[in-house]
Formats: sequence, C-alpha cells, structure tokens
Amino acid sequence: MSSLDRRGGSDDQRERILSAAVTLLADAGPSGLSTRAVATAAGVQTPTLYRLFGDKDALLDAVASFGFESYLADKRAFLPSQDPVEDLRRGWETHVEFGLANPAIYTLMYANLRPDRHPAAVTENRAILRGMLERANEQGLLRVSVEAAMVAIEASTTGAVLLLLAQPEQARDAQLIRPLRDIVLDALTEQAVPRADDRCPIADRAQSLLGIITPAGNADPVTDAGFSVFEAGLLREWLTRLDQTHRSRR
Repeated sequence: MSSLDRRGGSDDQRERILSAAVTLLADAGPSGLSTRAVATAAGVQTPTLYRLFGDKDALLDAVASFGFESYLADKRAFLPSQDPVEDLRRGWETHVEFGLANPAIYTLMYANLRPDRHPAAVTENRAILRGMLERANEQGLLRVSVEAAMVAIEASTTGAVLLLLAQPEQARDAQLIRPLRDIVLDALTEQAVPRADDRCPIADRAQSLLGIITPAGNADPVTDAGFSVFEAGLLREWLTRLDQTHRSRR
C-alpha cells in the first residue's frame, strides 16, 4: 500500500472516530466519552485511536475542535462592520447561541480549562476575539487594555453560558444574560463618534432644538414664549419625527 493510501485511510479513520465521539458526547456527556467506547462506536481498535490521537486529552481536544468547527467557520467568515463595538455584541450573541445549542461540546471545551490545557478551538476563538478588540482599540473605543477586555468578556460569556447550562433545559433563556452583555460592553468600551459623512444635519438640529425646548421642572420654554400647551406638544412631536425620519434614512 502506498503512503498516500495509508494517509487516506488514516484520515478516514480519524473522521469516523471524531464523528463517533461527538455523537457519544451528545448522547452520554463527557463521562461517556471513554476511549474504549469511542473506538467501538467508530469500528476501530483502541490502539488505532491512540496511534491517531496520542492520548485521551488530545482526543478530547480534537473532539472539541471538531464539534466547534461550524461555530469557528462562522466566526472566521465574520465580516467586520464600521462599528467594532457592535461586532463585539454580535460575537457575544454567536458565542452564547452556540453554547446553548451544543451544551455537551461547550462543556467539554470550557468547563475543565487548565493553564496547561487549552483546546485548539478555544485558542482560535480567543484569537478572533483579540482581533475584534484590537480593532476597537485602534479606533480609541476601549476604556481598558485589550488583555483586560479579553478577560472580562471571556469570564462573563463562558461563566454565564455554563450557569445557564446548569439549569433545566427549559430554563436556558439567552435573554436572562443579555443585560450582563450590555453591562460588560458598556463598561469596557466608548460610544463610537459618528464620522462627519455619517451625520445628518437635519436630525442633529432637530435633536439639539428638542434638548433646548424640553420642559424642566415646572418651566416649559415653549409655553413661556407665548405658545399654547397644544402648540408646544405639536412642535415637539414634529421635531421628534424629523429626527427619527432623517436618521432612519442614513
């Protein structure tokens, strides 16, 4: 048999082993992921599994990366927008959605992290997050260092997802942790300043005038100037509509 044939056979066996392991993981959880059970499900001998993966930790890392591949493919294809902070928000949502949809794989990846063991998929995901934060930092939108922001985002996302996964399935509602997302991102980032060509003069002036004529306490600048209460309300309604209409057209 040629080396190419042997390599093709090994690749086929490797994929069968990983598919079998992901299925076992979903059905029985990490505790059911013994090398013997995986080898049996894949139709190979246990020594073959060790030859292809080295040891159980390496197999678990490969399973995590294999199961995480669809998520990583989406993240790799993630097209940055003009707003890095909004990209971080979208990234958070993608991360949470994957964790809730794939509890066994997510738990395998994140529940047992150690300083000497980070699955390749986790490492790649961290690199993608770092890229997002570096873009935000280059635009002056980070209040803290990239490293500090990474720790805060990783701790809040993974901690929140693992907390939800510890609940009964019917109680795993992503809406419950969305306020945490906003609190964390608001603490870490500045609001992007619109560029000059993004500004809408009519909307900006309408908003400015609304700020000037908004009643304060018992004083209403519009009625104080001689307008009726009805006219004051109508003026504010028109300015609000001008602001909203012209901003929605940008």
